[in-house]
Amino acid sequence: MRSHLLNDTTAESYRRSVTEGIERVAAKLATTTRPFTGVTVDALSPRIDEIDLDKPLLDTTAVLDELEDVYLRDAIYFHHPRYLAHLNCPVVIPAVLGEAILSAVNSSLDTWDQSAGGTLIERKLIDWTTARIGLGPVADGVFTSGGTQSNLQALLLAREEAKADTPAELRVFASEVSHFSVKKSAKLLGLGPDAVVSIPVDHDQRMQTVALARELERCRRDGLVPMAVVATAGTTDFGSIDPLPEIAELCEQYGTWMHVDAAYGCGLLASVKYRDRIDGIERADSVTVDYHKSFFQPVSSSAVLVRDASTLRHATYHAEYLNPRRMVQERIPNQVDKSLQTTRRFDALKLWMTLRVMGADGIGRLFDEVCDLAVEGWRLLAADPRFDVVVAPSLSTLVFRWIPASVTDPAEIDRANLYARKALFASGDAVVAGTKVQGRHYLKFTLLNPETTVEDMSVVLDLIAGHAEQYLGESLDRAS
Repeated sequence: MRSHLLNDTTAESYRRSVTEGIERVAAKLATTTRPFTGVTVDALSPRIDEIDLDKPLLDTTAVLDELEDVYLRDAIYFHHPRYLAHLNCPVVIPAVLGEAILSAVNSSLDTWDQSAGGTLIERKLIDWTTARIGLGPVADGVFTSGGTQSNLQALLLAREEAKADTPAELRVFASEVSHFSVKKSAKLLGLGPDAVVSIPVDHDQRMQTVALARELERCRRDGLVPMAVVATAGTTDFGSIDPLPEIAELCEQYGTWMHVDAAYGCGLLASVKYRDRIDGIERADSVTVDYHKSFFQPVSSSAVLVRDASTLRHATYHAEYLNPRRMVQERIPNQVDKSLQTTRRFDALKLWMTLRVMGADGIGRLFDEVCDLAVEGWRLLAADPRFDVVVAPSLSTLVFRWIPASVTDPAEIDRANLYARKALFASGDAVVAGTKVQGRHYLKFTLLNPETTVEDMSVVLDLIAGHAEQYLGESLDRAS
């Protein structure tokens, strides 16, 4: 079995095996005609259940044949232009190359003696990102597994910086359409069930700063501590961007930590056309960025950035076997000193490869393309009497609802939209997402693929309308 260990004696075997796997994936990408096969849980589960993991196939080609049957054939392919559902982007080739390299070398980014150059590359990318944000000369940060972890760490720092006698006194303010990880983080941090105060949004799904000011004043009047305000630069459902300059003013007035969840909107940091949409982000105390959303990176690639590097001390613990305190005096850079994780992948390499091959403007132009596409999609929906579209896009998301000409029962329309989404997914012709707006079911295009066209959107809208009309026709037949 030593023949399977990657080392100097197996380098050629490694080359052959990886090449064979890459060729399988490349062939699949070249021949995929729709984003999904429509396979059901009931159809796929038995194929995987019958595999006996205690009886290896002992042959790479045989394993790849099996993988074709249980994974590659039925995977959901985000690169397809009619995958329009969640915040999953197609990935750029330099980043995939970086993924292959980092997996093989397998550096762990917790300590210098496990990563060396990887540590410095990650630190360079953190400095590059904080400079793009404008956080100032003492900013810092660390790569994370994703936006949820980044938000958790940011709120941990905010909790530790807040002046409160007990956690029950602490309050976090976020818009009613902010990411669920804000409430989840509050629970994990031991805050009370009422800790997160939801602030209403305006017609454009942006936090109402008048309401925020009112709640901050109420918090102070009640003797509570405003621990943090979470502003969102790109909400999951709408792509809306909260009014960052006004929120920054209120945070300064009330001495409150300002966190910006820019997991989605961070692509604007590289934008050639739309960077001004996140003006005010430079005033944040912490920022979440997900490169694996709008920088076209493979999962996972995220970071939490802070204005003041010293605040990262709240995540620091020393272990003699790993990062003893003397290393700080010796100026040995251990990234574990800043991270909630210990063992950690060299995910920064993917972004490094991307920037070195494509440049920031190359990434930004791709993101600008999907933002432009969303505007065209908005016009398409607004001109189509079959659909009600909620709000003009701030980034690349469109939320809409099929509305029949003859049926006025909102519950029946809900069911038709739900059916249309499920039927579309089952067909494999396209994948769209869904959400609720004021209690009603809506559908969602999340546009992150520059290869998607207006024609693609038009075809998918026709498919949605066809499925919804079929549902209503069958519903009327059942009722008669």
